[in-house]
Amino acid sequence: MDKVVKTDAEWRAELDDLAYKVTRQHGTERAGTHDNFPKAAGTYRCLCCDAPLFDQATKFESGTGWPSFYAPLSPDSVGESQDNGWFMRRTEVHCARCDAHLGHVFPDGPAPTGLRYCMNGVALTFYPKD
Repeated sequence: MDKVVKTDAEWRAELDDLAYKVTRQHGTERAGTHDNFPKAAGTYRCLCCDAPLFDQATKFESGTGWPSFYAPLSPDSVGESQDNGWFMRRTEVHCARCDAHLGHVFPDGPAPTGLRYCMNGVALTFYPKD
């Protein structure tokens, strides 16, 4: 998949204020903001570049108020980096195609991976299965 690179001005023109703050400035939306994601089969894609990121089948209720998944659609769909902000060490998750900040991954998820990809709902768009 080709890398998507845009200027800051291009991202600002395409995204609303919250989506820009979260995806381009590594912000976090308030918990519970996107608690109405569909339960139907489908794929969650990056809001910024439409890259497929997570399958509905891997979504679970984590109780955190953010959409949570135990695995990305493929290992190559997301990237990770260290986030040392807010006086803690976390692993940031970003879209591998456009580098949009998606959220963080934690080692307290369910089987089979034991991981919790805690994502900002504003960074994702749901596409139902055809």
